[in-house]
Amino acid sequence: MTPPPPPPRRLVCVTGAGGFIGSWLVKLLLSRGYAVHATVRDPHDPKNAFLKQLENAPENLRLFKADVLDGGSLTAAFAGCEGVFHPATPKEMLDPAVKGTRNVLEACSAAGVQKLVVVSSIGAVCFNPSLPRDRIIDETCWSDKKSCKENETVLLSTSSKVLLYVMKGGPDAIGNTFFPIVDVRDVADALLLVYNKAGPSERYICSQEQMDTKDILDLMKSMYPNYSYTFKVVDVDTRVGLTSEKLKKLGWKPRKLEETLVDSVESHEKAGLVDDEPCRLPYLYRVPDAQE
Repeated sequence: MTPPPPPPRRLVCVTGAGGFIGSWLVKLLLSRGYAVHATVRDPHDPKNAFLKQLENAPENLRLFKADVLDGGSLTAAFAGCEGVFHPATPKEMLDPAVKGTRNVLEACSAAGVQKLVVVSSIGAVCFNPSLPRDRIIDETCWSDKKSCKENETVLLSTSSKVLLYVMKGGPDAIGNTFFPIVDVRDVADALLLVYNKAGPSERYICSQEQMDTKDILDLMKSMYPNYSYTFKVVDVDTRVGLTSEKLKKLGWKPRKLEETLVDSVESHEKAGLVDDEPCRLPYLYRVPDAQE
């Protein structure tokens, strides 16, 4: 008896596949048997070569030259896809990011895409002066546009810089506030989980642990006692946290913070970032009045 043919591969697209979140998501999708269309600014750029070396990439991955600010460039990448993941972000924030997302939505509609998962910054919920200080931030919260514009220049690439500052030390004081951390591998897991299980128009916060700065610092000191940790931690009024209970109820199970810290520290060391060069804390996390 002739065995039945294998089911067709599920084809999805990932925008910004050369980025931090995008590349880990592509890796996960390929490992789960998906066929992936991946958009990058330049498929021939050597920095994107690692995507072609991922497991299952030769038969299941195609790179497409596209820019979310050019809606027409997305047409070929989205063709035939049942779903699209959109972690790509323009170099400029806010208005260009809105335009890019609108272009993705229009291209999805034109291509008959069934499901779109959009990735946003935690800044989408955190910057709202009208929220009570003791309010636990959940999926019903939205940032104030004016506050986002005021913080526009400090929203990019802050998390890895904070860890590097903790490892190297410096002149800036950091507030003892809730510090949202999530492992990029857990973000990829969450995106695929949401894609397969969430209903339409749902919103999920993806944050790993509820820990204050001092708690994280104590954990780092216990794991890596040889770093200097030469900076101040200052108590501040606002210590509001985030909740990811909605995502956990969907089945999300993030890894332990210790694993994330170990892998992150080793990655920084391997990249040669833990050197003697002066280091500053990202502006968003500084406590200006506490400087010496």
